[in-house]
Order: sequence, then structure tokens, then C-alpha cells
Amino acid sequence: MNRYYYDLHIHSCLSPCADNDMTPNNIAGMAVLNGLHIVALTDHNSARNCPAFFAAAKKQGIVPVAGMELTTSEDIHAVCLFEQLEDALRFDEYIQSQRTLISNRTDIFGDQLLTDENDEIIGTEPHFLSNATAISIEEAPALVDRFGGVCYPAHVDREANGIIATLGTFPETLDCRCAELRDAGKQSELGARFPILKEKQIIISSDAHYLWDIRDKAAYFELDDEPYSSEKIRHELFRKLRGLA
Repeated sequence: MNRYYYDLHIHSCLSPCADNDMTPNNIAGMAVLNGLHIVALTDHNSARNCPAFFAAAKKQGIVPVAGMELTTSEDIHAVCLFEQLEDALRFDEYIQSQRTLISNRTDIFGDQLLTDENDEIIGTEPHFLSNATAISIEEAPALVDRFGGVCYPAHVDREANGIIATLGTFPETLDCRCAELRDAGKQSELGARFPILKEKQIIISSDAHYLWDIRDKAAYFELDDEPYSSEKIRHELFRKLRGLA
């Protein structure tokens, strides 16, 4: 059992609001400099830069997690994480059928770049990625579970696209074990206002859109890592997220 520092909410250059320097290799390199061990790539409504990120993470010796920041029909952001890269890509394919396709204005929103494992640009996403999908926040956790993943509300302490700011509450009917904060200092205050949050596992992550946003090591999980492998660490992480460890 060892301590593994994490950041489970980072955007690459595929996200329209992220800097073009947020390439898979740059993210992996910055994670190492910041002392992180586990990092999830969670672009808006897409997982298509995750294969390149897995290759970059392997070179840097960190444990990658494939993910997505889903925008629900209510315009709430939810973190979706997958133990297997293949499951994330299957979920990505499904999400494309749930999007409203609007041409991306690169002059306003950014380029939405797809890269290979060497950070070479191999394409762009022509349709704006951040707009709402047809999936509701109540539907999202069960849907992600069917694809082998874990889903929970993102940055519940934020005004923009946070579940509390959008709905005015944290619904007790929402079937999720976790909730994400950007600011760990707000946990007590929010727990007092919304007691249901005291029953959730709180994940502290950066929602980084720029390299300097990626967190220094602070939040961590204690994980069983014998015999050590990246797959073992990722599996133990998901057992923790599901309340099995």
C-alpha cells in the first residue's frame, strides 16, 4: 500500500477552451514535474486524444486514465473515467450520436487539435465540443457504468457548469459515489449546506486548461500496488472510486 498523488481532470488541446500547448506529452511531462503519479485526460465530450496520452504517460512513467468531461443536457459538467482505454473510446463513439453538431468558431473557442503520441497534429474536430449533449445528469452515471466507467459531477464548487449552481442543490437521487471539487478548502462549507456531500467521496482535481493549472501533488489515494504495474494501480484506483477498497 502506497500513496499515489493524482489529478483526474485535465484537458488537452482537443478541448476548445484549452491552450494548444496542452499536448499529451506536455501534460505528462508537467505531471511528473509536479510530483503526480496518476493523471486522467478529460476533454470536453471526447476521448480521442487519450490514446496519444497513454503513450506519453508510459514514456514518463505515470499512470494514465482515459476520460471525458461530459456536458449533460442541463449544461452540467460530469467527469467520466474508464479503467480501460478501449471502453473510453467506445463511450466516445456513443457520445458522438448524442451531440448537437455546431461548427466550431476557432477564432473564438480555439482549434480542437487531435494529436499522435509524438504531439504531431493529425486532425481537428470541426464541431464545437463543449455544448450540451442529449444525456441528462440523472442518466449519466448508469450510462457510463454500462461502458465500464465511473461518473460523478465535476467542480461542484464552481458557478459555471457546476451541478449546485445549475440546479440550486445536489440531488439526493443522483446515483454517484463521488463528487469533484477544485478547491479543497470549500469541502466543509459545502458539506454543511448540502449534507449529501458528506456521504460522497470527494475528488480534488484541477480542471486544468493550461499547463500551469495542473496541480502540484496534494490529493492522493492509498493504493495496493503489489505486484506493481500501471494496470494494477489503475485497477486499484477504480476499486477505490467504486467503494470496493
